[in-house]
Amino acid sequence: MESVKVLYISQEITPYLPETEISVISRKLPQAIQEKGKEIRAFMPRFGNVNERRNQLHEVIRLSGMNIIIDDTDHPLIIKVASIQSARMQVYFIDNDDFFQRKYTIADENGEFDDNEDRSIFFVRGVLETVKKLRWTPDIIHCHGWMTALTPIYIKKAFNTDPFFKNSKVVYSVYADDFQKPFSDRFAQKLQLDGINDEDLKAILGKNVSYTDLTKFAIDYSDAAIIGSETVNKDVLSHIEQAGKPFLPYKGPEEYVEAYNEFYDNIISK
Repeated sequence: MESVKVLYISQEITPYLPETEISVISRKLPQAIQEKGKEIRAFMPRFGNVNERRNQLHEVIRLSGMNIIIDDTDHPLIIKVASIQSARMQVYFIDNDDFFQRKYTIADENGEFDDNEDRSIFFVRGVLETVKKLRWTPDIIHCHGWMTALTPIYIKKAFNTDPFFKNSKVVYSVYADDFQKPFSDRFAQKLQLDGINDEDLKAILGKNVSYTDLTKFAIDYSDAAIIGSETVNKDVLSHIEQAGKPFLPYKGPEEYVEAYNEFYDNIISK
């Protein structure tokens, strides 16, 4: 019997970025799930404050070289990889000079970056295109952080007939990671691909998209949700409870691995 394959798409992973709720779970969970016999792949953005030399990142030439078009502009996709030896785990990094060279993640001393919406589109599409190049078919795609929030719509609408993703189940973890600067009212137009139409985007079309809007949108196209923080946005929590989809309440550091692993198995079996 083939191993269950779990793809982790994370906004941040320690030790490459400082320890936060998301970065710690995104580091520990894949290793623990791998130790339970599942195959894993993990992806994060190659933010400019990731120390390439210390963490021994190197470019994977065979995976790089594609261009991703956003708003009629070509952006070269660069793939890098590093290993966490103690975990026997590799982490893939999505890189691009325009989006990820600055020495910050989502904000600097002047506030949140205006192009975070474009960076999010590039990151998610970059991950999915790279997974296809790896010829690796995930059973579960588990998303961590709002920068991954477009994964569900892309999987369910743009890649829904792709043999690599047509049977993949998307799990979206909701954290207390609100951003403050809304995305532009052109955001929905920018994320369109073949298979995604205005009706699919009606919840965000023409809107300045807030954290709440984006997270609800992610939940709508996910197969299941997990409450990743002890306290999350109340509107989002209510939306999850009313969505009628499987969801896992918050689990503390001592219990989330077992709970998440069982949750994956239940989703796959449905």
